Amino acid sequence: MNDSAETGIAPGGASQFLEEIMSTATTTVPIRREPELLGQTVVVIGGSAGIGLETARRARAEGARVILTGRNQERLQRAGSELEALSTAAFDANDPAQLARFFSEQPATIDHVMVTAGQPHYGRLLDIDMEEARRALDTHLLQMLQVARSAVHKVRPGGTLIFMGGTGGRRQGIGMGIVPTVTAALPALTASLALEFAPIRVNLIAAGFVDTPLSASLLGDELENRRNQLRATLPIRRVVMPADVGALAVHIMTNTALTGATYDIDGGQQLVAG
Repeated sequence: MNDSAETGIAPGGASQFLEEIMSTATTTVPIRREPELLGQTVVVIGGSAGIGLETARRARAEGARVILTGRNQERLQRAGSELEALSTAAFDANDPAQLARFFSEQPATIDHVMVTAGQPHYGRLLDIDMEEARRALDTHLLQMLQVARSAVHKVRPGGTLIFMGGTGGRRQGIGMGIVPTVTAALPALTASLALEFAPIRVNLIAAGFVDTPLSASLLGDELENRRNQLRATLPIRRVVMPADVGALAVHIMTNTALTGATYDIDGGQQLVAG
């Protein structure tokens, strides 16, 4: 029997009929994706500006509830209002007592903690003030340990602790100060914490130059020159932005196979000179 007679489709019209069905299917069935952090709670320490704020924005867009901390009360309130934060807390994350108090006061289980507080300390080793060197170690290594110890009883199994490091200190040079020491130590501490705190996951993001307010304050009038240099030399032909780092942080939160690792994000900066 002729197929067209069986189906009622005119001869030669079968292919057109199938094309119409396929066209209708692709244009009327939308692709939907559930937010990846729906209903989860994300704490961002240093969440009022820069990388921390962009991470909080990304997490919020993925359905998370956010809790923000920072030192600048006014800036923190603006960020909290924008993101409809569960709460905000203004304190210095380098103060162990305040940090421990903050976590002890959290009423419910936390899913993820992102720490972006702190800045690099540069200078010649012969000239660097010893108190400044201690602060540099406190700001990064000891703060990392203090956050982990304070948060361990609040973060759910399988949740994450994410810390920020850098890639610049992997290149030795006069004037780098204590930065190379911290850069080398952070991945080792991350791996140790991941083993001891399991099944909580612990990871480190190592960034190159990121165009943040902190970068602007460090470079001053040289900021635009640095941007132009990176645009010309980086393989990605643009400057890495806080939102790029925020996207990586949220990926680490949602990918439950990731722990104990260091993730570079520098636009290929380590591959080129300068």
